[in-house]
Amino acid sequence: MKKALRGAAVVTAAVLALTLAACSDPGNGGGGGQPADWPAQDTDLTGTTLTIWAAQNSNTVPDSVVSGFEKLTGAKVDVVTIPDPYEQSVQTKVATGDKPDLAFWQPTASQLTALNATTNLQSLDGAPWLDSYQPALRDITGLLNGTRYATLISTPAVEGVYYNKKVLADAGIDPASITNWDSFIAAGRTLKKSGVTPFYEMGADRWATQWWVQVQLADAAVEGLWDRVNENKEKFTDPTIQGAIDEYKSLIDEGLFNDDIKTATFEDQGDALLAGKAGFVVQVNSFFSQLQAKADTATLDDTIGFFPISPSGNVGTFIPDQSNALVAFKTGDAKREAASRQLLSYWLGDGYADFVTAQSTVSLISGVDTPAGVPQALLSVSDSLGSSVGSMQALAIANPDLYIFLADMIQGTKTPVEVAEATQSQFAELAKAQGAAGF
Repeated sequence: MKKALRGAAVVTAAVLALTLAACSDPGNGGGGGQPADWPAQDTDLTGTTLTIWAAQNSNTVPDSVVSGFEKLTGAKVDVVTIPDPYEQSVQTKVATGDKPDLAFWQPTASQLTALNATTNLQSLDGAPWLDSYQPALRDITGLLNGTRYATLISTPAVEGVYYNKKVLADAGIDPASITNWDSFIAAGRTLKKSGVTPFYEMGADRWATQWWVQVQLADAAVEGLWDRVNENKEKFTDPTIQGAIDEYKSLIDEGLFNDDIKTATFEDQGDALLAGKAGFVVQVNSFFSQLQAKADTATLDDTIGFFPISPSGNVGTFIPDQSNALVAFKTGDAKREAASRQLLSYWLGDGYADFVTAQSTVSLISGVDTPAGVPQALLSVSDSLGSSVGSMQALAIANPDLYIFLADMIQGTKTPVEVAEATQSQFAELAKAQGAAGF
């Protein structure tokens, strides 16, 4: 389960101190001057040990890269699993001076700010692999105030609609006819009339509840919604976001979701869609990773499809998570810092073909083919990125616990209005702590 997508707004004293330090100390590497050099991928590193921090759901991702890099360079690379909640645990450790050489990290501006990037992270400007990125992905994320602090290793997750092809076919629904929000909801009502659960939600695990609101905001995001929110010129309680929350609640009240929405889990959600007990699930890439653990590629290609959705069309909402990207820390050890850059050069260079094959994932790098066994739904997700827009996590300066408040709404302990009020209050508090203008 991609807990990185839960929005990191639990503020302990140490984490808040780290955030405030990002505002009060613009020096000490602020602006991220380019690293002194980018060592050749095969530079001898005998006697050098590097540490990579990873979450429980990303700790096996580096396996093929670590193996190849150790053989090539003589280095030793230790992958250390940081307990969930990953983001909060990492921030707390870093705030106390405990740093790895590299770490998986959500490459959004808000999460880079939360990690005090200008002080704690190496700049990756001028990295040798940047010109090899697929053009649409080169600058989609990883930047803070014009400096690159994170690098993508896999395609960012996209919020969109996974569907059961057989369920839709039996109901006479052509997925190609779902071209905007209204037609999507109409398809759901058609499924309900045919006796099938239209939409399946995981209210007990909570973290995905926000996708239903965020996909409704895609068009507004294109038009600058999050810029206005960041400047305190628009609020979560104003009509655009409040309206999306209201719509979500009204669809639940209409009976278009699973009867067990309050107790259903992430695992239940995958099982239901794969078994044809529901027609649609609004989710991100980690959902499909769960399906891959339950069925082979041939079954998934035959059963599961994907399309992005927005109010006026099929605009996706991208949300890079910690398993998609890496950051390199300033440790004060110049040799290890250079070795960290060398490992990244290898990961996105000579080691990348083995990496995408081992992960069965879509390639970001021109000249490295996507493996033949990648399911079609993941290819559809990747294809949607070029025209997608950033999520709240990608574009807002802070990530309040919208998902928790929406889950409270599902459980009946908050109204839609209270969800928006709680989210706005927390967002303003976090923005003020960062020193954002207007708060």
